[in-house]
Amino acid sequence: QLQLVESGGGLVQPGGSLTLSCAASGSTADRYAIGWFRQAPGMERERLSCITSLGISANFPDPVKGRFTITRDNAKKTVYLQMNSLKPEDTGVYSCAARWIFCSAKEYDYWGQGTQVTVSS
Repeated sequence: QLQLVESGGGLVQPGGSLTLSCAASGSTADRYAIGWFRQAPGMERERLSCITSLGISANFPDPVKGRFTITRDNAKKTVYLQMNSLKPEDTGVYSCAARWIFCSAKEYDYWGQGTQVTVSS
């Protein structure tokens, strides 16, 4: 059993930065691939990226490429999503999810509760 807890969301002005954290609990948490997802209002949930236990990460979609970075600290069992140059269209609920070893586009075994990110002046 794995539990995921996101933190770091909030209200930020356009052009600002936020770092989201996804803390995993469980004895084998460091073996799981962790993905970050975003669901904007009225939109389907989309995967932003994923990172394996070895630090291999998937490419970000074009709208956030170059602005978002995914990293992980296995000792802390935590995956981070660094978001820079935030835009109003980045507003949404950000969630992390875990899958055993390998990343996937959509199929994950465990999900966090999500954290709200609002980009507005």
